[in-house]
Amino acid sequence: MAFELPDLPYAHDALAAFGMSKETLEYHHDLHHKAYVDNGNKLIAGTEWEGKSVEEVVKGTYQAGAVAQNGIFNNASQHWNHTQFWEMMGPGSQSMPGELEKAINEAFGSVAKFKEAFAAAGAGQFGSGWAWLVKDTDGSLKVTKTENGVNPLCFGQTALLGCDVWEHSYYIDFRNKRPAYLQNFLDNLVNWENVASRL
Repeated sequence: MAFELPDLPYAHDALAAFGMSKETLEYHHDLHHKAYVDNGNKLIAGTEWEGKSVEEVVKGTYQAGAVAQNGIFNNASQHWNHTQFWEMMGPGSQSMPGELEKAINEAFGSVAKFKEAFAAAGAGQFGSGWAWLVKDTDGSLKVTKTENGVNPLCFGQTALLGCDVWEHSYYIDFRNKRPAYLQNFLDNLVNWENVASRL
C-alpha cells in the first residue's frame, strides 16, 4: 500500500488562536509531511517494502545506533510521526480524561511534573527530533526523546503523545523559542482525549 498524506483533522486555521498559525500548518502539513510521503513512495517502489504498512516499514528498516538512517526509514518514520502528531492536537485546551490523569499521576507524581519532564525532554533534544510520552514494553509510562525521525515503534513502545521539535514545527510562530513552543503545545494544543484513547 502506498503512503498517503492524511487530511488534517481540523481546518488549517483551527489552531491559530491556540498558538499554531495557519501558515505553520500549511508549510508543515502540506509541504513537509507531503514530501515525506512522496519521497517515501519513490524509495520503496520496487523494493521488499512496497505494499507494506508504514509501521512495518519503520520497524523493518530501523537500525539501532546508525548515525544516518537510510532514506526509506527516514521518510517512513517521519510520515508515521506526523500522522500521529496531527491527531494528538486539537483546537482549544481540553480537560484530561480521568483514566489518563490517574495514570500520569501514578507515573510522574502529578500532571505538572509530567509536563515539566516532557517539556525538558523536548527542549533538551539537541538538533532535530521528538519528545514523547510512551507506554513502555513493561506497561509503565515514560517520557522519552528521539533524534531525527526515530520514534517509539523502533523500541516496541506505544506512543501516547508526541511533539515535533524540528525547527519547521515552531519557527514561524515561536522563532527560536523552543521551550515556549513546548509549553504552549502542552497547555493549549494537546487533544487529551486522543492521548487517552492510546492507553
